[in-house]
Amino acid sequence: MKGLGALPSDALHVAVVLPCFNVERHIKRVISSVPEFVRTVIAVDDHSLDGTRAALAAIRDPRLVIVMHERNQGVGGAVLSGYQAALERNADVCVKMDGDGQMSPDDLPALLQPIALGEADYAKGNRFHDVERLATMPKMRLVGNGFLSFATKLVSGYWSIFDPTNGYTAIRSEVLRRLDMTKIQRRYFFETSMLVELNILGAVVQDVEMPARYGDETSSLRIRNVLAQFPPLLIRGLLRRFFWRYMIRDFNALTLCVLAGVPLVLFGLVFGLLRWWQSEASGVPATAGTVILAALPFLVGFQCLLIALVLDTLQQPSRTGGPATSGRSRSS
Repeated sequence: MKGLGALPSDALHVAVVLPCFNVERHIKRVISSVPEFVRTVIAVDDHSLDGTRAALAAIRDPRLVIVMHERNQGVGGAVLSGYQAALERNADVCVKMDGDGQMSPDDLPALLQPIALGEADYAKGNRFHDVERLATMPKMRLVGNGFLSFATKLVSGYWSIFDPTNGYTAIRSEVLRRLDMTKIQRRYFFETSMLVELNILGAVVQDVEMPARYGDETSSLRIRNVLAQFPPLLIRGLLRRFFWRYMIRDFNALTLCVLAGVPLVLFGLVFGLLRWWQSEASGVPATAGTVILAALPFLVGFQCLLIALVLDTLQQPSRTGGPATSGRSRSS
């Protein structure tokens, strides 16, 4: 494979999936820049409002497969349609790039390397290594990405990764076939939702360093949408991962810590607030016993949750624990 040196992957069928929405100005250049070793290029027009469809139809590249959406499904929906088309063509690895040229094809060999060497099931870009190039990232996106990265670590269980909104990814088709795609979010939560489902499978995820690149493309992600939509989705993802990973697939000390810690924290918090309100209303100070009865369960429960957090970081899927492709898929 050109650009991957001596890696044992000359016969690897790599398919690049390009979700496209209003990328008329960029798409021809993006497709022409895809390296020659990529066997299939799948462009998914997510019901664009400009001339993207006409631009795709005019491209003469024998590798190009065009998928049309009759209604907008969001970036996640477009990527999943592209994944399905890649699997139908027996691709070994599916790479997701954006159709606006924000992702450099020069970074593709590095992204594929952990997959080709069998070190990871899913590789994703991380733009937070190069401090100088990072200065080109919009400040609001930089700050938001930092907060979102920690939330994603907690929800997904992949504590060693960063930059969760980086959509430059590669996944082994063998793992992709086992994913329950009906559980993956179609819009802005797509990347985090993917990580949650991968963790449930026990897939190994690895960050790949790459520079931040921003040109004249515009992002459709809005801060107000993130603040309104992400919190409930994060909570739902966390609960789903805990249920499948630590209640169904395994039941260990972490499970006990969570099952004990959550009720204790809630009891201490609710009981303490109720007694405080009663004390304020009556003007009678709470007794020392009442304070202890509220504080002790809260502190013990909080300690249990901290232990669960530490145990979760130690149980992040890794190749030493065996490949993620063993076993059968699950559904809910």
